[in-house]
Amino acid sequence: MKKNKTLIIFLLKFFITYFVLFGVYSFYLHKTQQKGDVFSCSPLTKGVAIHVEKVANLMRYDASVEQHSDELSMKLNINGKYVARIIEGCNSLSVIILFLAFIIAFAGPVKSTILFGIFGSVLIYIVNILRIIALSILYYRYPEYQEILHDLLFPAVIYGLVFVLWITWVTFYSNIRKDEYKKTI
Repeated sequence: MKKNKTLIIFLLKFFITYFVLFGVYSFYLHKTQQKGDVFSCSPLTKGVAIHVEKVANLMRYDASVEQHSDELSMKLNINGKYVARIIEGCNSLSVIILFLAFIIAFAGPVKSTILFGIFGSVLIYIVNILRIIALSILYYRYPEYQEILHDLLFPAVIYGLVFVLWITWVTFYSNIRKDEYKKTI
């Protein structure tokens, strides 16, 4: 019975956190994106595109971004060639929401939860920027492999990172692990 209660509490915390954060994010997108005669991405998606552009330029690629005129995306050009579009799903916030819902559901000390949440969110954001750059450079060099690169390899990078962060959280910071340890003593 205790295990069922623990599972139910975990699921409730996870889904409540996820849906609240997702609801706030959806409201944000509704208020900041513009569709119709003029398209305009949310400031977060534009920010990701600008960070991709700046880091790619630091890596000595001639990168530029611009609002796509026909859809909610930012066009990424490398050496003058349009290679990728950065859409809302590329800004990593939905992945960060999933990450945060998990660590909140597997409660730890408040300070640890906040610090790990911030650290993990920033790390996911940075790895996502590097992932978009790598993907775009590979698109530029090997356009014939776009589908396999986008659909298989690069989701593995971002979700693999989240999985490692979750395992780290449960192993070192979550109260669940500490409670189980106390029972064995």
